Amino acid sequence: MIASGQPFHAVNSGKIRALHMPSALTHIPLLDVCRQTAAIRPQLDRAIAAVLDHGQFINGPEVKALEERIAAFCGVSHAIACANGSDAILLTLMALGVGHGHKVITTPFTFFATAGSIARLGAEPLFVDIDPVTFNIDPAAIAACLEGLSPADRASVRAILPVHLFGQCADMDAINTIAARHGIPVIEDAAQAIGAEYKGRRAGALALCACFSFFPSKNLGGMGDGGMITTNDAALAAKLRILREHGSEARYYHAVVGINSRLDTLQAAILLVKMDYLEEWTQARQHHAAIYNQALSRPPVAGHVYNQYTVTAEGRDHLKQRLADAGVSTAIYYPVPLHLQQCFASLGYRPGDLPHSEKAAATVLSLPVEHSLTDEEIKTVASLL
Repeated sequence: MIASGQPFHAVNSGKIRALHMPSALTHIPLLDVCRQTAAIRPQLDRAIAAVLDHGQFINGPEVKALEERIAAFCGVSHAIACANGSDAILLTLMALGVGHGHKVITTPFTFFATAGSIARLGAEPLFVDIDPVTFNIDPAAIAACLEGLSPADRASVRAILPVHLFGQCADMDAINTIAARHGIPVIEDAAQAIGAEYKGRRAGALALCACFSFFPSKNLGGMGDGGMITTNDAALAAKLRILREHGSEARYYHAVVGINSRLDTLQAAILLVKMDYLEEWTQARQHHAAIYNQALSRPPVAGHVYNQYTVTAEGRDHLKQRLADAGVSTAIYYPVPLHLQQCFASLGYRPGDLPHSEKAAATVLSLPVEHSLTDEEIKTVASLL
């Protein structure tokens, strides 16, 4: 199944035909950060040099400039930079008062940080299954989960945390409607979805707040870790700014206990350069996805930014090896759903509890799609499929 929301089944009856690689073909990477960097090296060098010259390595002017740029890009009033995408989730949960005895509804088919941040605060991730077409959390499963809880347990649910997986927005209207019915705030995990659109609005402006990651593999990736939180809620933004500075608004005076989670000025400078190219790069990813869609006879999906282009295949591991033998790098995001991770064994989930998530984990394979790849490279992968 393609993460764009349409099915593609590479069904294996026990054998996969040999893949024939053109003799002139070189390695096709899933991600090549050196290739990306080389294309804009002069601009990056100037931006880094400017930071070295002014020496404001913490909370330098580039951090504020990036916050303003991201806020405008997402269409919100506030953006709060932090050290990484995991901290973006953690800080948001802290600001909402999530802690021991609380529950947060989320998806088990995502990167660990989504649920790990919940558990780190002593709260319980309450996993519900995904839509098998989009891989995103299923609003109907959220509603069923809430209705199935006792009144006391329902009152302990302090947030709903959908993930815009692989660059496609979750069904936010349905999720927000369910959340409003129960008086529960919604946090977008938009780590993979900067620039993604849902009914004319961008990820980052679809709920109370949203969390972004600037890990190097993201569509807007730094040269190290980085994160951002977006919101239209001024009071929440003010609280987040305090929490990221050890709970301090005035230096050495602490009203609350926070954490140290600041975005380095150097990373902000690098990301500002890349912001100039983000829409162009997004269009390149969408163009590459269109090549795959055409080869696999699949329609496009509006608003998808394709942090990953993911298919499902029976015999996935064999297919992955065959593609590797043909010089094509692929990846499995994610091989074990979170409800079956050892660290969450105490929650009591068992195989079969969330079948769509478990099926996805057993069959997904992500293909090269990032912007610096050539059309010829994408067509080669498509032809091998």
